[in-house]
Amino acid sequence: MKILPEKALDTRLAEGVARHGFRKWYERQLLSSHGHMLLALLSFFAMLASVEAFAGGSGGERLLDALMGLACGAIALWALRRYLYLLMRAEALAHQANCAECGEYGRFQVTGEDRRARMTQVRCRRCDHPWVIADD
Repeated sequence: MKILPEKALDTRLAEGVARHGFRKWYERQLLSSHGHMLLALLSFFAMLASVEAFAGGSGGERLLDALMGLACGAIALWALRRYLYLLMRAEALAHQANCAECGEYGRFQVTGEDRRARMTQVRCRRCDHPWVIADD
């Protein structure tokens, strides 16, 4: 089983579209965000289980249960923030993926990128109309 680096899960728009196309990039972003949602839910349930286990046990076991509960809570919060970030970013970029001339959705090629301004210049594959997609 090959483990993907974090960069593979959060690719820039220009890099992802050039490699896979917009629709596949968008699909991957949604899958990644929903994976983080699942992690948040599982971590929350693990935190609840550690709270339940806290009621019975010795002092050392209670301390371990409290530490596990805190760790699970921290993971749940991080995963929830990551889920919301990836989902909102994918949706914001998807709303900009329509060509203003012909109305074609998601069929464009990247013509340039300004990383500092977080803008990607694109051109419609159908009518050759250029526009800019802002990654705010």
